[in-house]
Amino acid sequence: MKTKYHICFSLLLTIIWASMAHAKLHIVTTTSDLGAIAREIGKDKVEVNSIAKPTEDPHFVDAKPGFIVKLNKADMLIDGGLQLEIGWLPTLVTGARNQKILPGNPGYLVAATGISVLEAPASLDRAMGDVHPLGNPHFMLDPVNGKIVAAHICDRLCLIDAVNCTYYKNNLNDFVKRLDDKLPEWQKMLKPYQGIKIVTYHKTFPYFAKRFNLDVVDTLEPKPGIPPSPTHISHLIPMMKHEGVKLVVIEQFRERKIPGFVADQTGAKVVILPIMVGGLKETDDYLSFFDYTIQQIISALTTKS
Repeated sequence: MKTKYHICFSLLLTIIWASMAHAKLHIVTTTSDLGAIAREIGKDKVEVNSIAKPTEDPHFVDAKPGFIVKLNKADMLIDGGLQLEIGWLPTLVTGARNQKILPGNPGYLVAATGISVLEAPASLDRAMGDVHPLGNPHFMLDPVNGKIVAAHICDRLCLIDAVNCTYYKNNLNDFVKRLDDKLPEWQKMLKPYQGIKIVTYHKTFPYFAKRFNLDVVDTLEPKPGIPPSPTHISHLIPMMKHEGVKLVVIEQFRERKIPGFVADQTGAKVVILPIMVGGLKETDDYLSFFDYTIQQIISALTTKS
């Protein structure tokens, strides 16, 4: 015969099991573009937080205690890789004391795995500036790489949460289909401008430029991570005039004075772009990010001064 105690205990277990069955996986990503793709694959099965703000330079992030709390509760950490986060992520992970998200465990994922990395240096020398030893880490600016990252996330979610694997795979297939439908459209939009010569502030856009056949001829930084100098700018301006550079492309967190001066001197136009999903309200998911970016480039090239 069941007592009130047994009934209450059974009810409590039912509530606990129901809660566990509906608990979302907690995912922390280093950047918002990785977070956007994690949401595409996990949807309502996951809760995603990103550390770097989409409006800030991801090389330099303030390692706040709140991030340690989020990492402590995380079931999964998605690290971009290629040492973009080397200046701040290790300290946060160490402070979080969460075995699940340590390298080598299922809850730790390096997004750059399998990416065809650009600009990997043959040798390293501090005189080269702040060069990433593993290659350029801004690979998410090529939408094809977004598909690779999405597949990694799906595989890892299936490993951690096998019960919902079919759900994650269906979401992956949907995401890839939508991206595959958009890619020819984006390429068609930029096809009239293939080979257009541009100058960027930092080496942020090589993956984007390669995918859409734009020609990055130089940067405002004389070397990666080194601020523009009068000497470098004095050499850059005549080169830009000679090469017919049309655009000066800068990230939204950069200062505007030097890019504006260079554009005035060369007849080029300044294009200010977000480099991560959510940098502007028009870029709240991975596909709309590229819609906006490409439209801004075309607008700058077609609008008369």
